[in-house]
Amino acid sequence: MSKRDYYEILGLSKGASADEIKSAYRKLAIKYHPDKNPDNKEAEDMFKEASEAYEVLSNEDKRARYDNFGHQGMRGGQDFHQYSNINDIFSAFGDIFGGGGGGGGSIFDEFFGGGRRRGSRSRQQGEPGSRIRIRIPLTLEEIAKETEKTIKYKRMITCDTCNGSGAKAGSGTQTCSTCNGQGEIRQVSRSMFGQFINVSACPTCNGAGQVIKEKCDVCDGEGRVKADDTVTVTIPAGVEEGNYIPISNKGNAGRRGGPTADLEVVIEEKEHEHFIRQDNDVMLPLTISFPEAALGAEIDVPTLEGSHKLVIKPGTQPGTKLLMKDKGIPNLNGYGRGNQVVLVNVYIPEKLSSKEKSTLKDMAKSETFRPDNTSKGKDFFGKLKDLFF
Repeated sequence: MSKRDYYEILGLSKGASADEIKSAYRKLAIKYHPDKNPDNKEAEDMFKEASEAYEVLSNEDKRARYDNFGHQGMRGGQDFHQYSNINDIFSAFGDIFGGGGGGGGSIFDEFFGGGRRRGSRSRQQGEPGSRIRIRIPLTLEEIAKETEKTIKYKRMITCDTCNGSGAKAGSGTQTCSTCNGQGEIRQVSRSMFGQFINVSACPTCNGAGQVIKEKCDVCDGEGRVKADDTVTVTIPAGVEEGNYIPISNKGNAGRRGGPTADLEVVIEEKEHEHFIRQDNDVMLPLTISFPEAALGAEIDVPTLEGSHKLVIKPGTQPGTKLLMKDKGIPNLNGYGRGNQVVLVNVYIPEKLSSKEKSTLKDMAKSETFRPDNTSKGKDFFGKLKDLFF
């Protein structure tokens, strides 16, 4: 069975804020919480489904990927329906469930009385690094074919002197005195609904449970230093504004041995001198002379692959759309490509010589040059509808 839309699951619109997403999930989690619905398989499935939606939409990176590519963009990611133990969900959302427990440190304590802990807080080894986003402007010509770009940028990398530990050689670490090596701090309070436990990472050791004895002289205890880096990225044909390419482990390194984040190369489209993009088609406005429209012609027109001949048939009318098949942008999935659509306009000169005026007056006397305001008039308004509606 196909998956439901994550926004639909949480009852939200696509533009929902982070607070609205969190609030909607809390309401559903309370409604379908296993403690409130014991031995209810349907409620457990709804709980997992809501948790999966929240896991994606509450994460800025995953939400952007989902908004761009839907469920296809989530392949390889977390899927709550694959979990045999629902306790993993409680461990995943410390902000909602209070550091891993079904009744620890969250609104659920008020409903379930600060009940049993379902899991322990995972010990962090340093702080994770931050993501880096770099915007790459591309022309339509570059978008129409696979492009390779070399990017030079600055980022935080692991300190070679201390190998990322932040500690001076030979000094090592010791147990954090603030949390006694637990990596977390708990504050207990009570309300009329029951016990309320707030669990948070220890501010001294940032959840590691250990602190360094002496700081590394090179990185001053950070475990990382700023450096120049270069990366070459291959951009597939058919990308569009807002698409991004993740490059693993090329973002900022984490503090004191924390994991390195990703680099994201975000696509920007440069405005083109001639073309207007519509999905994978490109539109080209083309103005021709009255003789060319009346008599027909062969005209060299620009395309994304260079100049090509375009045949103008005799009697071509203003507003005519001429199709140049497969001259557009390739589909990102690799199947087929768009077309180039030429929008024809006929140039009317503002000034004429006496001889030109005389010639046109003679032509105007001919029935050939008089407009037929019956059937052709209907065709004209049909073209207007195609252009503007």
